[in-house]
Amino acid sequence: MTDLKALLKPDQGQPAVPLQLVDKKGFDGWLKAQPARVRSALGAQGFKGEGYQLAIMPGERDQWAAVLGVANVEELSPWCLAKAAESLPEGTYRVATRGPGPAMLGWLLGQYRFDRYKKDGPAKGPRILLTDEPARIDETLLLAESTFLVRDLVNMPAGDLGPAELAEEARTLAEAAGAKLKVTIGKALDEGYPMIAAVGRAAAKGREPRLIEIEYGDQRHPRIAIIGKGVCFDSGGLDIKPSSGMRLMKKDMGGAAHALGLARLIMKSRLKVRLHLLIPAVENAISGDAFRPGDILASRQGLTVEVGNTDAEGRLILGDALTRAGEDKPELIVDFATLTGAARVALGPDLPALFTNDEDLAESLLAGGTAVSDPLWRMPLWKPYEEMLSSDVADLGNMADAPLAGAVTAALFLQKFVPEGVPWAHLDTFAWRASARPGRPKGGDALGLRAVWTVLKARYGE
Repeated sequence: MTDLKALLKPDQGQPAVPLQLVDKKGFDGWLKAQPARVRSALGAQGFKGEGYQLAIMPGERDQWAAVLGVANVEELSPWCLAKAAESLPEGTYRVATRGPGPAMLGWLLGQYRFDRYKKDGPAKGPRILLTDEPARIDETLLLAESTFLVRDLVNMPAGDLGPAELAEEARTLAEAAGAKLKVTIGKALDEGYPMIAAVGRAAAKGREPRLIEIEYGDQRHPRIAIIGKGVCFDSGGLDIKPSSGMRLMKKDMGGAAHALGLARLIMKSRLKVRLHLLIPAVENAISGDAFRPGDILASRQGLTVEVGNTDAEGRLILGDALTRAGEDKPELIVDFATLTGAARVALGPDLPALFTNDEDLAESLLAGGTAVSDPLWRMPLWKPYEEMLSSDVADLGNMADAPLAGAVTAALFLQKFVPEGVPWAHLDTFAWRASARPGRPKGGDALGLRAVWTVLKARYGE
């Protein structure tokens, strides 16, 4: 991981290139106050104070400055400085006349590169930002590091990141925090977590399914469970995906990446919780031993599930993980999953679909996401649609009997495995950006991570 500490430093008067910020409404007045040489330079660059615009301004002698267009000078977003961090040359910078505030995060995230498979390595040296708000540095670094972790894991090709490697990532995280790691595999998985075992049993040797668990924190603190879907590659199973649908399925462990990133935030921040992290890790592969359409699976909870489609596998493994989480009576359960294409059809790539059984939790998650520019959109747990999951031969099916409300029926399936009365939130997230934006490059990304963290910090922080 990039050493982000080198990119964000307290402002102690060091030499630095000034960054001026201007928005559209104040641009004309600001421009009139500039020297003629500056107005001429900005005109040549077509700078009009629009969002994410960047221009270089000449200073005295060999000095120079940059001006950035932002949406609102008075209320900076995390992304205001991201374009500058991507575009400016190596060097040290400070925002003129004010602190960078939340825009520190975008400065760091704008310097993310996934280049481990590139021969030439990083194209640029570091762009360092000075801040007069040293109290914000530590949390900003933690947020950026956890986001980098999510991005790195999602971007990793499935050939290099299977269930075993995902368990090693969890081991590294647990050892750094002094937490307890447990990995259930083989016969113990078959007997205790039959749906996880069934989904992953077709994988090659070395890529066997497993349940990864981390326990952290003081027993006296409130218990919370964080769960992440860890399908390290999804072929669709015997209901095989077309090649176009399989192309990005290295990212089907995006929920696990989010869960690991959030766990890292919780443990590094020493949040006053008893954390239970659960990642059911599988590869949904094809072989003579693959589970089949029409199979009836046992579950840890005791319900039987008829397999209507082997490509609806994520909800199966999450069902066993949710059951395990509920056994220790947490006061909150949150799961992350790249679960349905239907959520993307409904909301597009940017908005994770939020399903929850608790109104207060819904309100706080939506507000938290808005506050940190990590938005969520609530979708309904519409109980009448449960009939779509009915089965003639089992307690329920894993697939709706009609191609309607796919994200809702998937969430309703999961709810069957959530203990009664426990607040639960399910985030159906994309974990990917198909096109780049400032601070958010094309590829794996954390969508919903900061929204959930904001709520947990408010509830369980100092």
